[in-house]
Amino acid sequence: MRTHARTRDSRHDRTWDTGMCSSADARDAVAALLASAHPAPARRSVQDAQLVVSELVTNAEKHAPGPCALSLELGPGARLLRICVTDSSTEPPRSRPPDPGRVGGHGLHLVTMLSRNLEVTVLPEGKRVTATVPLVTERAVSRHGG
Repeated sequence: MRTHARTRDSRHDRTWDTGMCSSADARDAVAALLASAHPAPARRSVQDAQLVVSELVTNAEKHAPGPCALSLELGPGARLLRICVTDSSTEPPRSRPPDPGRVGGHGLHLVTMLSRNLEVTVLPEGKRVTATVPLVTERAVSRHGG
């Protein structure tokens, strides 16, 4: 029989009432939550999750005036991180056609690439964008050499 240690604090919630979302605060929250995870996620998984949260919060900051919120939830065995960003716009995020010469506008492609799934839920006063990021543990990286 195998048992998995559970992270004591497997959630983080943050609300910015002023409408000034902070991608730096969101990245820090991901790092802090994943630092407490057991087993520990590989550094690359932490970086991927930080990139996803940064892109989602930046989109909320750019395209949705008003308050926004962040919810992070670490899945059992630290295998998944669920990232939810809620904002005041009902417009879903839109993917722009790929253009390697364009500066910016690539965030949604990155989020889609790094996430297991991406869903948008329209709310009475805005939307919630949820991305589920798979996490690879340090132990798994050591076993597979990568």
